[in-house]
Amino acid sequence: MPSLDTIVAFAAAATLLAWVPGPDNLFVLVQSALYGRMVGVFVTLGLCTGLIVHTVAVAVGVAAIFQTSQAAFNALKVIGAAYLLYLAYKAFRAKPEALASSAGKPKPMRRMYMRGIVMNVTNPKVAIFFLAFLPQFTSPGRGGIVAQMLMLGGIFILCAFVSFTLISVLAGSLSRWLRRSDRGQVWLNRIAGLVFVGLALKLATSHR
Repeated sequence: MPSLDTIVAFAAAATLLAWVPGPDNLFVLVQSALYGRMVGVFVTLGLCTGLIVHTVAVAVGVAAIFQTSQAAFNALKVIGAAYLLYLAYKAFRAKPEALASSAGKPKPMRRMYMRGIVMNVTNPKVAIFFLAFLPQFTSPGRGGIVAQMLMLGGIFILCAFVSFTLISVLAGSLSRWLRRSDRGQVWLNRIAGLVFVGLALKLATSHR
């Protein structure tokens, strides 16, 4: 297994990366502000489940396909961009009454969880990032490389979960104000739509 120094350095890097503005934490921020902190937590769980998929893929070498195959990379990129545009469409069409009338009602947590998974899994750049990032903290002299990468992936997921949950709690405090402000709901939905469009364009124009 990796040395303690390596684990500490990796955890610090992973936590820092979790707070750098990007598609995942922006997604959590917007959803938490719109629908409350618990929705943000379930989105976070979905995103972290997607990270499990990427961790296993990198550990067994499947992610290398996206680094060597332009067609595979493009296919997943198109799927991810299309999904983000769908979310943008839903955000632009959302009405303030939907939020206000949903106060006290159960949120579609399973849907939000699945939304987090789909967004993360359909982003090939996450797989490429893991493929480039995880091996830097492994060493053949420390045991099996696959086992080391699975362990490091687990640490990364834990750091991401803690960081994104904190983002959910902080952003979720905005939802109380939004429930009392129709204009605030409309504007944040529009901002959410713009964020999704921006993320879709960024993903669609990304390169390996």
